[in-house]
Amino acid sequence: MKIFGPLYERTLGWARHRHAPAYLTGLSFVEAIIFPVMPEVMLAPMCVAKPKSGFWFATLSLAGSMAGALVGYALGHYAFEALKPVFASLGMLHGIESGISVVQAKMAESPWAVFTFLVLGGFMPIPMKVFTWASGIVGVPMLQYFLSMLIGRGKRVFLLAAAIRIGGPRAEAMLRRYIEPIGWIATLLLLALVAWVAWRARQGV
Repeated sequence: MKIFGPLYERTLGWARHRHAPAYLTGLSFVEAIIFPVMPEVMLAPMCVAKPKSGFWFATLSLAGSMAGALVGYALGHYAFEALKPVFASLGMLHGIESGISVVQAKMAESPWAVFTFLVLGGFMPIPMKVFTWASGIVGVPMLQYFLSMLIGRGKRVFLLAAAIRIGGPRAEAMLRRYIEPIGWIATLLLLALVAWVAWRARQGV
């Protein structure tokens, strides 16, 4: 079943629009809260079209993501219980609850352990909303949360801009070709990570 490919093609259409920078910022914002498509799929073709503006586009994407991260955290903290039926109908409830389990396990270690985990999570090709909502629900300290999201997502968008500046259209073509397996592999990695943390928690590690 193809899910990520059709979403990617739709996002590419937005990337060709004259208002693409605004769309990219908006996509980055909503992806951190609820949207399933990562902003890199729009950032990549924009960087190919205007390589010299790639780092500016990455900055816009990061700004949108950080604003969305704050909203996602607030919603997770204050509105999760009320919105559970909505997430269940969208098929997102299991993913968020899995993220909660992982973040709780890291919080039990120390606030800076969860900081390290969120930095890695923000860098991995996993939907950002899993971490924003889970962090708000668990109550991750704001300093650690904000810095981890800034570093994790910042690495992703700026490395992508740099890769396309160096690799040119071939980098975007590779992303388009492998978007479906990348999406599913990222999902499986997240499930494996959650299962591993849950196993460690049961073992009392």
